[in-house]
Amino acid sequence: MKTNNLAPIAISLALFACTSFADAETHLLPDRVYRAAQERVDAGYYPALVIGYVSGDKSEVDVFGKLDNGKAVDADTVFEIGSITKTFTATLLAEEVQRGALKLDAPLATLLPDFAIPSRNDKKITLLDIATQTSGLPRLPSNLKPAVPTDPYADYGAAELKTFLSGYTLPRDPGESYEYSNLGFGLLGFALAQHEHSTYRELLQKDVLHPLGMTMTDVITTPAMREHLAAGHDGDRHAVPSWNFDAVAGAGAIRSTGNDMLRYLKANMGVTKTALAPAMNLAHEPRRDIGKDARIGLAWMTKSAKPHDVIWHNGATAGYVSMSGFTGDGQRGVVVLANIATSPEELGFAALLDDAPISETQNYKTVAMDVSALRDYIGIYNLSDSMLLTIAEQDDQLFAQATGQGPFPIYPRAKNEFFAKVGDISLTFQRDTKDKVSGLILHQHGDRNAAKLGAADAAAANKGVALDAETLNGYVGKYRLGLDAVFDFTIKDCQAYMALTGQPSFPIFARAKDKFFYTVVDAQLDFERNDKGSVVAVVLHQNGQDQRAPLIKPR
Repeated sequence: MKTNNLAPIAISLALFACTSFADAETHLLPDRVYRAAQERVDAGYYPALVIGYVSGDKSEVDVFGKLDNGKAVDADTVFEIGSITKTFTATLLAEEVQRGALKLDAPLATLLPDFAIPSRNDKKITLLDIATQTSGLPRLPSNLKPAVPTDPYADYGAAELKTFLSGYTLPRDPGESYEYSNLGFGLLGFALAQHEHSTYRELLQKDVLHPLGMTMTDVITTPAMREHLAAGHDGDRHAVPSWNFDAVAGAGAIRSTGNDMLRYLKANMGVTKTALAPAMNLAHEPRRDIGKDARIGLAWMTKSAKPHDVIWHNGATAGYVSMSGFTGDGQRGVVVLANIATSPEELGFAALLDDAPISETQNYKTVAMDVSALRDYIGIYNLSDSMLLTIAEQDDQLFAQATGQGPFPIYPRAKNEFFAKVGDISLTFQRDTKDKVSGLILHQHGDRNAAKLGAADAAAANKGVALDAETLNGYVGKYRLGLDAVFDFTIKDCQAYMALTGQPSFPIFARAKDKFFYTVVDAQLDFERNDKGSVVAVVLHQNGQDQRAPLIKPR
């Protein structure tokens, strides 16, 4: 799981040696996956990487890399697993259903009688809706305003959750369509704990962790786990702090090890016989479509594949990524854990499917590109009627951000060819006959074309208005928001951009003359003029606060 918090990004790379828990000549992990894992660690793509693998009735944990303190990684090294936590929450729900204590078609509101749960057209959010990501709730609550941006969920408690739900209007009927929601699964975990007059942590330990013998797994970092914790890193290998959770722990709070996650994987596959098997099987069962060749059960997603479908989920926090899955015949399973915000899915799927592609390691190596060349790609690209992809720049680094999601850095490997270190994402930019960038192809689980929008089309797509060039030019300049914070208003190809010190330059759109808004965050900008009609300041409206920034350097 990810939030929209931004942090300055710079390029940094180091090399780490590779070691393995299994002997290189006898490992179960397919050779091509083992070699790719080693190459990626040797190339500095992953600092520490752990892969648990199941083949038939055999299993192993392979480990690669070193920790920041120089110690070797092992099967008891602790990682945050992010949104794989949702599958544990789904197991808790399925266990209640198996016991007859709950039904999937029960309204969520019956578990939280003191909460005002939104509904639409007399349709209430059911437990099935929320567990299949079709509740209509957003990815994140709008009142998520962390006191410490690097620990975004730590102070989001029951009171904040209750306040958000009481004022939220569903944009569609519950059950109508899929929309991934960290809020939804956090709410589900909270509701299950309330129903049992317990806490999420206590419920998880009682019903899942203790029965499976997962002694190095928890929603907090216990003293014993802290001794084995792999420090997390952002995509450029800068150390980042761990995340902590309050009310929405059920969305992504768990941290675990290769050994423990292998226990969980084998239980889900049926390799290990446990009393949780009926609940786990119930959670796996596909129930609703989420896209081409993909369905979702209770958290678990099913990818159509040959010779067998893959049941899987992934996870990410600020400094960790994870992936776990298994084939529908129960013969292969994998869990991948890493302590850096880069994608693990390619290795995971390749471990499960013989024909799943593995990119050459050289594809993850960047090439130098002049900043003027990088800026050719800045703009807004139309992926669909409901999703735009913004390419922005900060400190000579490009970022991509899709509607409703957080920004992530992208890196050039050749002219017009970029890749991200998250989500198995790559981008091919297209040019017209005059060599101007005219669109892109997003490569992620298939190819999606996106035309580059001109300023007027971008404004219309974002429900804004187009201003003439003379009016736009009147805003160009720098505005001091604080001692070390300056807004910089610029224009590129008739599109307005605003950058705040330490953040990328994001597009802004006009609702009217002097009134602009962001699409990447919930924030507005109102420009002030003097009695001569000249712009003299801008006021930022965000998080219920108004902050005035005087013009200090006009164009």
